[in-house]
Amino acid sequence: MHDAALISLSAYFILMMAIGYYGFRNATSDVSEYMLGGRKLHPAVGALSAGASDMSGWMLMGLPGAIYLSGISSAWIAVGLMVGAYLNYLLVAPRLRVYTEMADDAITIPDFFEKRFLDTSRSLRVLSSIVIIVFFTLYTSSGVVAGGKLFEASFGLDYEIGLFITAGAVVAYTLFGGFLAVSITDFVQGCIMFVALVLVPSVAFVDLGGYDTVTSTLTTLNPDLLSWFKGITALGLISSLSWGLGYFGQPHIIVRFMAIRSLKDIKKARHIGMSWMLVTVLGAVATGLVGLAYVTNHGGNLDDAETIFIYLSQVLFHPLITGFLLAAILAAIMSTISSQLLVSSSSLTEDFYKAFIHRSASQRELVLVGRLSVLAVSLVAIALAFDRSSSILSLVSNAWAGFGAAFGPIILLSLYWRRMTRDGALAGMITGAVTVLVWIYAPLQIDGMALNSYLYEIVPGFILAFIATIVVSLLTAKPQASITDRFDGVHRVIQDNT
Repeated sequence: MHDAALISLSAYFILMMAIGYYGFRNATSDVSEYMLGGRKLHPAVGALSAGASDMSGWMLMGLPGAIYLSGISSAWIAVGLMVGAYLNYLLVAPRLRVYTEMADDAITIPDFFEKRFLDTSRSLRVLSSIVIIVFFTLYTSSGVVAGGKLFEASFGLDYEIGLFITAGAVVAYTLFGGFLAVSITDFVQGCIMFVALVLVPSVAFVDLGGYDTVTSTLTTLNPDLLSWFKGITALGLISSLSWGLGYFGQPHIIVRFMAIRSLKDIKKARHIGMSWMLVTVLGAVATGLVGLAYVTNHGGNLDDAETIFIYLSQVLFHPLITGFLLAAILAAIMSTISSQLLVSSSSLTEDFYKAFIHRSASQRELVLVGRLSVLAVSLVAIALAFDRSSSILSLVSNAWAGFGAAFGPIILLSLYWRRMTRDGALAGMITGAVTVLVWIYAPLQIDGMALNSYLYEIVPGFILAFIATIVVSLLTAKPQASITDRFDGVHRVIQDNT
């Protein structure tokens, strides 16, 4: 079985390398092309690229595993993410696409912050780029760990070999092909995930005999498995739905909006992206429920609920198809790693090297620095991934909240509030990040339980950051005319095109 599955995986790797070569040949002549694809991204590529880089292994392992253990009540997080992703397309995507281009062609989020507020102190750029580099290095490490464990569990390879296979492939096409290669590979990976999440639960569903068998098995096992609200508290529901708030501050997702070729294409991207997300989320939920019914009916034994997708792939399909389905998991992992590597590289290149070391660097030099940055971040991530029991994994589980609270409110307010100031942005960023860290790590408890056991840390972080941004902006001097004139110009462009 391993040999046949490895043939499929090898074909997948070859395809990724070919796309990397295409990106290298077509869109790496200057730093804007290397980091943003020259703002020429097709809406379908942008939408699926954003979706694939967003979901990672959570879509094929985490969510099905949670549904397998707790039933459909665990799907509230997915509902929150669906709503958040839609609002992100509606509220952030159009204005960010226009604003970043009008703000002297800002090509990173820290670059946008600095140019949006004409921050000559560079404090906004430095603080936001530090947050990005630190958290994305940790994020990348977690993805490499997931790849290592996938090869170990599915093919019996050494964990360390799995690390290098996963990281090596991603680094190769990201380092040489840049943003265009990352976006096209994400598009292909998104297509693979789509097919896999339709195919696996559908075949398992038919194999079991259909709806009646599945529901009767689950009801017999535990009637609460099919209840949306059983065991869910009000705070628990708020915590689950609040995952959607994180979208407004995720650099690796919103950078796709900056790269789409025109403002008019944003609407097309929204339709494509949300359709893809709806089908894949439903497929992930179905994988968990139908997988539980399948394991129960066939007397199987699943030690780790998060491997239900792998289990069904191995028992229901020919090894060649199994290899394709395992490639879907790898695609989910790799699409996220590549996006995070590129955002980290962009920040190191634009926000540190160009801003502080060599301001007059040539385009060729900046592209070279970008490639070296990809390599540097990946080596650190691999080194961290060697420690399988590292506390990094617990940090990464909170990074979504950290980005969402630190960047989300100031992204939204910077796009929609004319009166916002640089000091307000700094206050919001610091407040959001600190609140999340305090909520997670401070020795504060209620009835002997940590604060984040009651309420997801993004909720207080996002609210307090929003308030801090508004209060400090109102207490500081009004923005200068050149800042408000540009804001008004963006507003006019949006109005003229809607």
